Amino acid sequence: MTAAPPGLGRPRGPGFVSPTLGAWPAPGTPVGVPDGKPAAGAARWRRTLLAGLAVMALSAASGALAGGYVAADGPAPELAAPPPATPLTPVPGPSGGAVPDGLVGAAATALPGVVSVRAGRAGGSGFAVDGRHVITNSHVVSGSTEVSVVGQDGRRRPAEVVGRDPGSDIAVLRVTSPGTSPGASPGTSSGALRPLRIAAGDVRVGEPVLAVGSPLGLSGTVTAGIVSALDREVRLGNGGARQTAIQTDASINPGNSGGPLVNARGEVVGVNTAIATLDGSGNIGIGFAIPIDRAQRAAERIIRNGG
Repeated sequence: MTAAPPGLGRPRGPGFVSPTLGAWPAPGTPVGVPDGKPAAGAARWRRTLLAGLAVMALSAASGALAGGYVAADGPAPELAAPPPATPLTPVPGPSGGAVPDGLVGAAATALPGVVSVRAGRAGGSGFAVDGRHVITNSHVVSGSTEVSVVGQDGRRRPAEVVGRDPGSDIAVLRVTSPGTSPGASPGTSSGALRPLRIAAGDVRVGEPVLAVGSPLGLSGTVTAGIVSALDREVRLGNGGARQTAIQTDASINPGNSGGPLVNARGEVVGVNTAIATLDGSGNIGIGFAIPIDRAQRAAERIIRNGG
């Protein structure tokens, strides 16, 4: 016999029988009936087995009858349909009115009050605050003696500089005549400018906004973005002092200066004035606007002192 590996004991082949168990019973021997018992014990065991089989058959039959009764009782009731979803109510904006679903309405509200500003060979944008006065940037009209504005109707209107505030980079223009559209007969009136509404509520970070103006001379251009940050310190105007401004990712380019930054209701929240750029690059999604409350105070002071 092969020696057992150390620690494993003797090898155990297929014929191994544990010493704690008896040998398997001989074929034909009833399991559970000890050898040498009277035949009555075997008979009693067979009767117990037959009784158990009879109980199982009776249970199966009664289960089948019960299942047939339930199936014949009628179809299962259909599940009720879920209730319809409750529509959501629009949340009112800070000024009390419901914010429009898109910015299309804001653009339609703002565009009629926005003008292109022509100051000599320079150009920019502006917006009407009443029927005669236009707010723009001071650096747009700096050093210019001949100024005109062109509205969304295409009419050129001569204007004069009422005054400038280089510290806030705000200037006010006054339209001196209604103006005429290209090809119109002399004296054809275009009516007064359409003033824009000034936002009364606070500006919020993440609020959708539009920058409206004439970038690169393309009048009536609208770009969309959000308010990226508030109270961002920047240098405004030509060498002006550092002041806080609204930061936005709405695309602002040369020619947008002086145009309005409006909210989703078409109300002015700022005056577009500057952008941040990298060397040799254009707009990189970082623009700045003068908060409208500061611009409005400067404009009212200019109008009060200069007409």
